[in-house]
Amino acid sequence: MRSFGHNTMDAVPRIDHYRNTLPPGVIKKGRPSLAELHDEVDKESLNGFVNGEQESIAENDLMLQMSESSGIVKFGWIKGVLVRCLLNIWGVMLFMRLSWIVGQAGIGLTVVIILTATLVTFITGLSTSAIATNGFVRGGGAYYLISRSLGPEFGGSIGLIFAFANAVAVAMYVVGFAETVTDLSVEHGIMVAERTNDIRIIGSITVLLLLGISVAGMEWEAKAQVTLLGILLIAVGNFFIGTFIKADDDKKSKGFFNYQAAIFVENFGPDFRDETFFSVFSIFFPAATGILAGANISGDLEDPQSAIPKGTMLAIFISTATYLAVAVASATCIVRDATGNITDAFSNNTSECLSAACMLGYNFTACEDSSCKYGLLNNFQVMAMFSGFAPLITAGIFAATLSSALASLISAPKVFQALCKDNIYTGLQFFAEGYGQRKEPVRGYILTFFIALGFILIAELNTIAPIISNFFLASYALINFSCFHASLARSPGWRPSFTYYNMWISLIGAVLCCGVMFMINWKAALLTCVIILSLYIYVTYKKPDVNWGSSTQALTYLNALQHSIRLYGVEDHVKNFRPQCLVLTGSPVSRPALVNLVHSFTKNVGLMICGHVHVGSPRHCIKEMTLNQSKYQRWLIQHKKKSFYTAVCAEQFRQGVLYLLQAAGLGRMKPNTLVLGFQARWKESDHTSVDEYVNIIHDAFDFQYGIVIVRLKEGLDITQSAVHDEAGISKLGVKADNRSKDLMMETQEEDPELSTSLHNTDVKEISDPINSSGQKISVEITCPFQKKQGKGTIDVWWMFDDGGLTLLIPYLITTKRQWKDCKIRVFTGGKINTIDDNKRMMATLLSKFRIDYSDIIIIGDINKKPREESIKYFYDLVDPYRLYEGDFDKESADEMRRREPWKISDDELEMLKEKTQRQIRLNELLHEHSSSANLIVMTMPVARKGAVSNALYMAWLDILSNDLPPVLLIRGNHRNVLTFYS
Repeated sequence: MRSFGHNTMDAVPRIDHYRNTLPPGVIKKGRPSLAELHDEVDKESLNGFVNGEQESIAENDLMLQMSESSGIVKFGWIKGVLVRCLLNIWGVMLFMRLSWIVGQAGIGLTVVIILTATLVTFITGLSTSAIATNGFVRGGGAYYLISRSLGPEFGGSIGLIFAFANAVAVAMYVVGFAETVTDLSVEHGIMVAERTNDIRIIGSITVLLLLGISVAGMEWEAKAQVTLLGILLIAVGNFFIGTFIKADDDKKSKGFFNYQAAIFVENFGPDFRDETFFSVFSIFFPAATGILAGANISGDLEDPQSAIPKGTMLAIFISTATYLAVAVASATCIVRDATGNITDAFSNNTSECLSAACMLGYNFTACEDSSCKYGLLNNFQVMAMFSGFAPLITAGIFAATLSSALASLISAPKVFQALCKDNIYTGLQFFAEGYGQRKEPVRGYILTFFIALGFILIAELNTIAPIISNFFLASYALINFSCFHASLARSPGWRPSFTYYNMWISLIGAVLCCGVMFMINWKAALLTCVIILSLYIYVTYKKPDVNWGSSTQALTYLNALQHSIRLYGVEDHVKNFRPQCLVLTGSPVSRPALVNLVHSFTKNVGLMICGHVHVGSPRHCIKEMTLNQSKYQRWLIQHKKKSFYTAVCAEQFRQGVLYLLQAAGLGRMKPNTLVLGFQARWKESDHTSVDEYVNIIHDAFDFQYGIVIVRLKEGLDITQSAVHDEAGISKLGVKADNRSKDLMMETQEEDPELSTSLHNTDVKEISDPINSSGQKISVEITCPFQKKQGKGTIDVWWMFDDGGLTLLIPYLITTKRQWKDCKIRVFTGGKINTIDDNKRMMATLLSKFRIDYSDIIIIGDINKKPREESIKYFYDLVDPYRLYEGDFDKESADEMRRREPWKISDDELEMLKEKTQRQIRLNELLHEHSSSANLIVMTMPVARKGAVSNALYMAWLDILSNDLPPVLLIRGNHRNVLTFYS
């Protein structure tokens, strides 16, 4: 945690000091809560006090911040969580549907229904408590818990569903309230229209009034909740008191007989009428869905880590006990059917009537032929009829329905606002705006109001309840899975202070939620899954720019680690060979063509590491390396390049490359091929630059690497403006950066100002390449390998057997979308009189290797002497590096060799004349046969270390690939990479 002032220990005393100086009327607290400390840290970071940029916050600013923070009312675990959860759980189902469920399912299955729902909520409560105590919890409830645990994909999809479910729950509770008011109106002969329309009218007016209370602020809503809880407790107690008051004839005629064992026995088994166990369960389950009411306002809690577990778990126990008690009381006191006619009483039991009511003196057999108005199955107002004082039950129904509706009306916008603030769905940013000191989601309230109003118009409680059951179950399933997933990932950051949970129980809870979803209504469950999956795919595609340290990331790391260790124990096999490339890109932003080309044959096939050597002392390089690491890795990800960026610091460029050759990669995931650009300006460079470049090639061979050298006419470094002379040699119009040769020595040298701007610019700002004049460069010029190549050819000049790497790479390139229309043509040397035989042999070989090709061309005159103008061009090329010792006496010549050993002697030129002419001749043949190819792949000549001067070897590479389409000079390490066998 960043500190207030000079160190963290100073933070609390200073905050206490500021509390003592707060203006009158502002609430003071003895010590800051965890939430307040987080708020202060976040305010500090938002103002830019990060990483020691400034040592302390101005006292006046901090005092103002603490004043504003302390002026906001925060709720404790009782008022903020326990009360809200109880009010949300004790909803419309308790008073208006629980007795009906007992009538349908019988007390035996009703207990199963209640305990099954409780099992789901209990496990979910444990998982919620574990997640909530694993760090500071902000506002957003279930969305916040899931998104910070499983990541934005799951959180974003379930957050939208959960907010919508809460909005629909508002309609369910309001319709329950409206039903009660309508029934009372009917009893007193007051009806505005027919029943359904009355429910719609009353419900619309009610939700509008609730909206007004919500917009007025959380303080008003909290006061209303406490009042409603008091009414609710009195109503529940009133019902139990009523069960002990001796029933009069009127109550008996309506099916109430006080506690009777015969009634309990009769009501023990089910009597489903147009319902099933799962349809009844789906109607009841929303009664258990209020357990997240406290977590949903986590941002308004004083200490969410402590409040959520205590309040949630206690609410589950209290509410479950209440539901079981009411269900048992109803099943013991009230029969399923009653006529309401006192005349149905008789003094003696008859053999025709065997029901419990008959044993108690009433014959309700008339209900078998026609529907009755009373009893558990026929009247939703049973609890009001048989309570001690009926108006109190009515008041309890009002309190239960209105409190639950109010809690849901608060929860839905809070969750939705948190979702919008994270910008998971960019089109919903409008609803992230908050108003007032508490940043109330007024826009979310209005949206929730209209959603609820739409469902209120359905005006049928039994239709609305199953709709939200699936959404809540899906939310609970993901909360449980989040807890399981976080435990499975074994991340050191998963340290919940609530320890009474088990990862396997959480998994069982998730499976149970999913199973119940499909058992209730498999079609609705399937639709819910499709909606969540669609949202998940959308968020995954959009890739929101967030990093919350989710368990998904932790498990990805764990899987990668385990698979890497497992792979390390497996011996290499030729069938499983794949090019794993260390690419000397330096800054990947400045060489997109090199990145794109290598990516075209390593994507989904092999490893690609972009290597960057910072030349200089560690003291000067470390800060730049740290900044570049995240910046360039993000650039690769944004441009969908499956590659890693690795930087090293070294006193010399070659030394840095040696570090990369030895240390890059992990286990079997190590590079086996070095890719670098051609050093086109080697002629203007000093001899140490040429020596360094050639020695890097030798070093790679020493470490058993294959080599790929890439050459483009226009060069690879897009940050420079190059001018070409008549000979086609790149010249530079800007000065080199002598401070840092930060990457491979290739076509151009770096501009210091541009290099600095690249390192200090955000990755989003460097996505458009510019040249040294500040002009944007066309993508077609800078990224020739990114666009689709169309119908063309990849010409493979296979001059030597290097293990097959020269054939494998072009084959892999043709498997990619951009190159799929290009055909491979294979060129190789041979004798004029055996061309047909050589062609057949090569065709057989390629067929065995399963390399698809369009043509095989045998070059019979490969050893022909090159043209004089070509030879002259080569000698002009090496002229600056020639020793010309033949023009001097022996003593002077020896002194020249001692003083300038890097230069090319006349003896060396004469001794290697045949090899030199071969390279010149190959360039002529390349111009003759492959000048229109999309890509030329050629076996690279190798010079024995110490036998050929570095300058002469560079001249061979230069003349071989000069003035041609893109050229890949490839040389394997003579390890077989192709095989005949399956």
